[in-house]
Amino acid sequence: MHSLGEEIKGFTKNKLKKQCTRVTTLSGKRIIETWKDSVVQVVDDPEQRDGSGCGYVQDLSTDLQVGAVKPWLLLGSQDVAQDLDVLKKYKVTHILNVAYGVDNAFPNEFTYKKMSILDLPETDIASFFPECFNFLENVKLQNGVVLVHCNAGVSRAPAIAIGFLMYDEKINFARAFSIVKNARPAACPNPGFMEQLHKYQEINKRPEDIHEKTD
Repeated sequence: MHSLGEEIKGFTKNKLKKQCTRVTTLSGKRIIETWKDSVVQVVDDPEQRDGSGCGYVQDLSTDLQVGAVKPWLLLGSQDVAQDLDVLKKYKVTHILNVAYGVDNAFPNEFTYKKMSILDLPETDIASFFPECFNFLENVKLQNGVVLVHCNAGVSRAPAIAIGFLMYDEKINFARAFSIVKNARPAACPNPGFMEQLHKYQEINKRPEDIHEKTD
């Protein structure tokens, strides 16, 4: 019988087993994450049957609420992003799409930035901050109006907006969260995103760690 020490010494990456995880997004779409050798591959679940198998009751009602975080910075769901009349009403010029599995609906009408982010606590959403913030800053400099949306407009999009306010206005998490929550009451980043935002606050308040803004 081998001792624990011998088993540890004999360990190699080749002995790791492939791990598959089924994930149901807020829109009801099912995907499969496959982990092997520290690499993750995401594909659609071939066994998906018209939303069956969801671990919750889907809310299929249309959500066209638009939250104005700033006059030029709006928050909403994928429903808003796919309604041209609403987008025109709010004079949207740019759209930051951080949903997973949602295509840009009007590529000839607006300037888009698409970042496919999974709404999972373990997702490193902070790694998307630099590109997202750069896009938002450019909209602000151009006097445009941007809609930030994910699938439900509850977790990912609000997390991006909270992080941007902390970065751009040098305010703390509590203040940024309050502004976003007042603009869109449904805003509720998942626990993993909340933890990352608190950590980002610690980084952002130290001048030597603040990323220089790009033109």
